[in-house]
Amino acid sequence: MTVVSQSSTRAPATSAAAASGATTSLRASKVPRGHRSPVRRRSTPLTIVMLAVLAYFLLPLFWLAVASTKNTQDLFNSFGLWFSHSPRLLANIRQTLTYDDGVFVHWLLNTVLYSVGSALGAALLATAAGYGFAKYRFRGNGTAFNLVLGAIMIPTTALAIPTYLLFAKVGLVNTPWAIVLPSLVSPFGLYLMRIYAADAVPDSLLEAARIDGAGELRIFVRIALRLLAPGLVTVVLFTLVATWNNYFLPLIMLNDPKLYPVTVGLSSWAAQAQNGGAGASSDMLALVVTGSLISVIPLVVAFLMLQRYWQSGLAAGGVKQ
Repeated sequence: MTVVSQSSTRAPATSAAAASGATTSLRASKVPRGHRSPVRRRSTPLTIVMLAVLAYFLLPLFWLAVASTKNTQDLFNSFGLWFSHSPRLLANIRQTLTYDDGVFVHWLLNTVLYSVGSALGAALLATAAGYGFAKYRFRGNGTAFNLVLGAIMIPTTALAIPTYLLFAKVGLVNTPWAIVLPSLVSPFGLYLMRIYAADAVPDSLLEAARIDGAGELRIFVRIALRLLAPGLVTVVLFTLVATWNNYFLPLIMLNDPKLYPVTVGLSSWAAQAQNGGAGASSDMLALVVTGSLISVIPLVVAFLMLQRYWQSGLAAGGVKQ
């Protein structure tokens, strides 16, 4: 009787252990074979390379911020990568904004006008053209797009003199249109939007809109343009930076100092400081450096405000349906 009772008490324990093992094996079978917990991997050489790249990009900005706190004498007598004994950033900013009746503020407003107008216009044209190349089939589609790719290879400086001669014939030299109109043409933006529109705008969505009776213009404005927003913002930023930093085109197109952008205006200040022209201040170089720092801030703000549109479009085209 004792033996029977012992075997009867061991049987439930054995069955419970078997059930537990079966449950464990079942849970293990549900976990994918290739699924493993993420492991942090550190590479010392890669870390060093990334720090060197970070220093390469941030060191000029750091020098610009430090140099903006110095006067002209301290720019040459103190260590370049550290502040002087008497920093005067606010005084330099005040003097830069008020020098020559506030001409720097006028240059900055001109730059904003040229850059924003060119960026918005170039982005809309590139988006419409890229959408047309991606979603419509017409005779000469491939040839026209190859011409666009060829236009990317042509440097903009090579087109500056022909553009000047053309604008001189129509009387647009020394006007804001001489800066805005050439910047509206963006072959790289058109190429980028054509590639982006091919994946970001589904053909089935366009067909559904056409079946519902929507016209092509309404489809582009109400549907395609919203899907192409991340690419459009990318073209806006590229064109904004290119027009903001453009120096050669305004130099040959504009003769009136009141129409100068920041690049040409600061260059004229630097020339006055080096040549000691009439009306040149003793702290002219400090004003040039401080003006350069002020002109960088709007671009940084634009990138920080518009970067979320980039992040929202990173996965476009990543999944094929």
